[in-house]
Amino acid sequence: MRKEGSLFGSIDWLIVIIYFTLVVLGWFNIFASVYDPVANQSILDMNLNSGRQLVFIGVALVPILVILLLDFRIYESFAPLFYGFMILLLAGVLVFGREVNGAKAWFEIGAFRFQPAEFTKMATAMLLARYVSSTGVKLTDFSSQLKVFLILGLPIGLIMLQPDFGSVIIFASLIIPMYREGFPSIYLILGLTIGVLFVLTLLVPQNYLFIGIGAVTLIAAIMQWKKPKRLIPVALIAIGITCFVLATDFILNEVIYEYQKKRVEAIFRPELVDPQAEGWNLEQSKIAIGSGGFAGKGFLEGTQTKFGYVPEQSTDFIFSTLAEEHGWIGSLVLVTLFIALILRVIFIAERQKSKFARVYGYSVASILFFHFSINIAMTIGLFPVVGIPLPFFSYGGSSLWSFTIMLFILLKIDMHRSQVLMRF
Repeated sequence: MRKEGSLFGSIDWLIVIIYFTLVVLGWFNIFASVYDPVANQSILDMNLNSGRQLVFIGVALVPILVILLLDFRIYESFAPLFYGFMILLLAGVLVFGREVNGAKAWFEIGAFRFQPAEFTKMATAMLLARYVSSTGVKLTDFSSQLKVFLILGLPIGLIMLQPDFGSVIIFASLIIPMYREGFPSIYLILGLTIGVLFVLTLLVPQNYLFIGIGAVTLIAAIMQWKKPKRLIPVALIAIGITCFVLATDFILNEVIYEYQKKRVEAIFRPELVDPQAEGWNLEQSKIAIGSGGFAGKGFLEGTQTKFGYVPEQSTDFIFSTLAEEHGWIGSLVLVTLFIALILRVIFIAERQKSKFARVYGYSVASILFFHFSINIAMTIGLFPVVGIPLPFFSYGGSSLWSFTIMLFILLKIDMHRSQVLMRF
C-alpha cells in the first residue's frame, strides 16, 4: 500500500528493484572482467575497477536521497539553468579536458574524472520537456520545430568537436519523444532515409550506387513525363542523394579519424580490416559471447575474460563478460530486465498529468533504449564501436551517476503526479 506523505511510500518500487538489480549484477560482472586468478583478488580491492565501482555505487545513494527530499517542481523550474551550465561545461572540456580514446570529453582532477556529456543528456531532456510543455508551443509549427532542433543542436555541435559520435547518436534520439507530442513524421522519414543511404554507401560500390540512382531517376522521370513541373523535384532529389553519397565517402576518408573509420569498416567492410589490429576488439568480443553457450562457463571462469583478450571489457564490452560466463540464460535475464525497465518508464510517462513529466519520461526511455540496444549491438558486431556504456552495468562514475539521477528525478516527479493539474 502506498503512503503519499512518506518519503518512499509512493515511489515506483518495481523500477527501484530493477535499478538495484542491474547495479549489483553490473558490479559483479565488472569484477569478473578484471579478475586475475593468479593474484587471488577481492571484489572490494580498491586497486580494481570493482572496488572503485562500489564507491561510485555508494556515492550514487546521495543524489537519490537528495532528489527524493527536494521539491518535485524544481526540475522543471531550473531546467534552463541546468542546461546552460552543462553547455558551459561542454565548451570548457574542449579547452581544459583530457583526451581519452581519441575524444577530449573528460575533466580530470587528480584520480577523479568527469564526463559532462553524460549529464548534458539529462539536462537537454529537461529543457526539451519544459519547452514543449510551455503555453502556446505547437510542434506542428515550423518555428517550434526549429527551437527543438536548436536545443538539440547546441550540445550535439559541441560534442562533435570532441569528437564523441556515440553521444551524438544518443542526443539525436531525443527527437523521438517529440513525435508523441505531434512532431511531423517527415523528419523521422528523412532520418531513416539518411540512415539507409549511409549503410548503402558503405556496402555498395560507388559506381553501382550511381548507376542505381540514375536508373531510378530515369524511371521516375518517364513516369512523370506528362507533368513537367514534377520533373524538377525528381531531379533535385537525385542530385541530393548523389551529393550525400559523395559527402559520406569524403567524411569517411578525409574528416573522421582513422580509428573511427576502421570501426565503421569493421562492421560494413570487414575485408578491409585486420582482425589482429583494428578488428581485434570486436572479434574477441564475439568469440567470448559465442563461447558462453547456453548456460555459460561460470562466474570468474570465462577464459576470454580472465586472460584479457577483450579490451575495455569492464566498460564498453561488459556484455561480453556476462555472455561468456552466464551464457544465453544470463543474457536473456539482462535483456529482460532492461526491457522491463524501459516499458515501465514508458508506462510511468504515459500516466503523467503534466506534459513536462510525460515528455521527460519518454526522453528517459529513449536514452535508456538507445544506450542498451547500441551497446549490445556493438559487442556482437551489429553496430560500430562508438563508446556507448551499458546503463547501470558498465564501469564508471559519470555514467552511473547520470543514469541514476535521470531515473530518480522521473520517479520523484511520478510520486507527486496526483498533485499536478492536468496539462496537455
